[in-house]
Amino acid sequence: AQFEDHEHVEVSEELPPELEALMQTEPLKGLSEAEVAERTARFGKNEISEKKTNPLLKFLSYFTGAIAYLIELAFILSGVVEDWIDFGIIGGLLVINALIGFIEESKADAALDALKNTLALKSRVFRDGRLQEIESSELVPGDIVAVRLGDIIPADARLLGISVDGSDVEVNLQVDQSALTGESLPVEKKRGDTIYSSSICKQGQMLAVVTKTGANTFIGRAANLISITNEQGHFQKIVNQIGNFLVVITLTMVVIIFIYLLLRRKNEVDHLSKTDVFDVLRDVLVLTVAAIPVGLPTVMSVTMAVGAKQLAAKQVIVKRLTAVEEMASVSVLCSDKTGTLTLNKLTFDEPYLKPGFTKEDLLLYSYLASEPGANDPIEMAVRTAAKRDVPLLADCTGHTIPGFKVASFVPFNPATKLTQATVVDHHAGESFRVAKGAPQVIVKLVGGDDEATHAVNLLARRGLRALGVARTVPGTLDNWQLIGMISLLDPPRPDSAETIRRCEEMGVVVKMVTGDQLIIAKEVAGRLGMSRAILDANSLTDPDATDAQLADRCLHADGFAQVIPEHKYRVVELLQSKGLLVGMTGDGVNDAPALKKANVGIAVHDCTDAARSAADIVLLAPGLSTIVDGVLTSRAIFQRMRSYALYRITSTVHFLIFFFIITLAFRWQMKAILLIFIAVLNDAATLVISVDNAQISRRPDKWRIGQLITLSVILGCFLTALSFAVFFVARDVFNIPDDAGKQSEDDTKDGRMETIIYLNVSSAPHFTIFSTRLAGFFWENLPSLTFTAAILATQVFAMFISIFGINNLTTAIGGGWGVSLLAISLAYFVVLDAVKVFVFRIWSFELTVKLWPTRARKERLRHKKERLIIDERVRLNVARIRAVSKAIYAANAFAKAGRRELPR
Repeated sequence: AQFEDHEHVEVSEELPPELEALMQTEPLKGLSEAEVAERTARFGKNEISEKKTNPLLKFLSYFTGAIAYLIELAFILSGVVEDWIDFGIIGGLLVINALIGFIEESKADAALDALKNTLALKSRVFRDGRLQEIESSELVPGDIVAVRLGDIIPADARLLGISVDGSDVEVNLQVDQSALTGESLPVEKKRGDTIYSSSICKQGQMLAVVTKTGANTFIGRAANLISITNEQGHFQKIVNQIGNFLVVITLTMVVIIFIYLLLRRKNEVDHLSKTDVFDVLRDVLVLTVAAIPVGLPTVMSVTMAVGAKQLAAKQVIVKRLTAVEEMASVSVLCSDKTGTLTLNKLTFDEPYLKPGFTKEDLLLYSYLASEPGANDPIEMAVRTAAKRDVPLLADCTGHTIPGFKVASFVPFNPATKLTQATVVDHHAGESFRVAKGAPQVIVKLVGGDDEATHAVNLLARRGLRALGVARTVPGTLDNWQLIGMISLLDPPRPDSAETIRRCEEMGVVVKMVTGDQLIIAKEVAGRLGMSRAILDANSLTDPDATDAQLADRCLHADGFAQVIPEHKYRVVELLQSKGLLVGMTGDGVNDAPALKKANVGIAVHDCTDAARSAADIVLLAPGLSTIVDGVLTSRAIFQRMRSYALYRITSTVHFLIFFFIITLAFRWQMKAILLIFIAVLNDAATLVISVDNAQISRRPDKWRIGQLITLSVILGCFLTALSFAVFFVARDVFNIPDDAGKQSEDDTKDGRMETIIYLNVSSAPHFTIFSTRLAGFFWENLPSLTFTAAILATQVFAMFISIFGINNLTTAIGGGWGVSLLAISLAYFVVLDAVKVFVFRIWSFELTVKLWPTRARKERLRHKKERLIIDERVRLNVARIRAVSKAIYAANAFAKAGRRELPR
């Protein structure tokens, strides 16, 4: 039997001819100062450039957006008409909203700083015929650098295979590039191979010629991906969509009312003065301020901040506040493997044992053949497992083993690829030799073993690293026998499989995206309970596939292996192109661009500074279990925010439609201060929605803006109908004067109608929030006591000031009107609740296509139906295959049972 050779797959790049020509530097001479100056001018310094954002411009950017522009317009107009109270209130809200965003948002430039910190500061380089130490930032392509044990590689370079004295090296380099590529083991690098900037030399020494510097290096390209990723967040897009709708309807109605009031005033006075125009403008301004949701950004920010505080108690730190909301909508979670799903630590796995030997025997003999104090990850894995699983070694200190003495030891040699020890067994009174090393070497040492060779090949096909262990036959020091094969693997974290299972229960699909080898990725996926449909990086760079085909490939694959940072970034980008919100978890420099690109980037415990800076959320506790806490908390926050948005849009629609019609049709207006009173009092009360009970969805949440606005308009129209019913009943049934066309200072004004409408407009929309809290009926998940008390308190207060009246604010209407109006508003929300449930039940994408039949929407519906048919066909076929498999298994089981029962 022959050992199978599993080639290590690594990304390689061809240098362009013009750059290849610069690599012909004489190794022991190096570049001249003139050549260095010319190449520095051409390629720049070996550093990652950065663009700093002006803090003032960054702060001013938080004053943008549809709602912000409308609030700013109201702010300017209030100054023009010299309404200084509104001017101060609106200005304060604008500054508070901007400060919350400016303080809470993470600074993207920090990721670049962290990447810069991973670069080597000093390098040893040949220049002008002598070896000298220079700043790494001064390296240029063509420089000859000396790399030795412990060095951080200063730039991408090609190994020359010679030492600093010009002689050929006998030992290849071992390079740890796990932070760059995600590979769990150091990689062997020989002459002609490329070593990457920021990786670490773990063994050997060699000269190399610099091929790429600065932004052109492997890590430099990762930094560039981070710097160009500065997209508008999902939450900001949602707020802007809501804002655009409210801005359009508010400005349209307010402009019409403004023109109408101007014309009416002109008819009354014949000639409009500046004072007349300002009076009308002031009335319209108050209506605008009362209508626009000036508190919407603040309420949502406070709600997210409360969620961030809850997550912090679970050791989940939120760096970007809006990530709390976006995490609720994440439907795909891409995860790095090494250090995220796994421990990033080689561990003893199930071994192959020869007959007559146990796992304890294998570990004891491998421990005897281990080098004391060696910092090699393989040696450490063997020694750790031996001390844990062999009772004899549990309490031993140093390398002293009770009953044994190591008489001589031959350390690992790259030429022989094994370690050997001669051991004295005090109990048996004899000596023996043990050896541990590469399987090929150990099998040859024992004279060949086909069974062991086959076992090693099986381990290799699964991506496990194997080590052979042998000892001499008792009574001889030259005749070797095989004990077994140690298998080593970077194992999954204890909680990874459970986290993946719980994520999938909540509708979040987990995909593994790793730089490690494909066979290792499939083995780990199998151990985590994931499907093994994992593709290599070539499937992402297929020149014959369109972006749509690549996106489908990403959607249906369970993961990708042998990828570089650009590939991880591309996977996230392609999934986002399908309209999905994507989360990304990682710990290394290679994960940083994808963490930044993802809607929610999550840096795990013990991550690099680059990953931590690029992420939106940082986990302080080991493992991934806190991600589940994050998803659950974020979904609760989402429900509260969507509840508030639905309530606030409904209130705005009701407010605008009612005052638009009653102003134009009946020339009726409400006192300006009452309009402001409604807006401020009700928005202040809804701040407590951040502590309300929430019904957590079992699937990723979606805003469904079309549904949200449609339902808001329907509920707003129902509320408008109620307000007009109250108006007409009061006027026509109870003969309360409507005071149409009368100003506040008019002595003939009765005032009761104004108070009645104030109490109705204040309470009816406000109680609607009890319904908008959830998609089902309001009693399915009752509100918290704090939330209920706050909402009721504001309306009870409004009722009392309506019943008893306050000078220059409200006219007393008596207890009968006050209590009955509040009772009607409270009962009416139950009616609205039934309307809401009906809309939610009939709402579907197919319905929206019928209502808004655009070509794109029709095409999307057709594709959706085709996909459902295919999915159903696949499900039925899988069910048939499973049924056949069960029948075959049962038949085989019966046959085996029958054979056992036959008489011998």
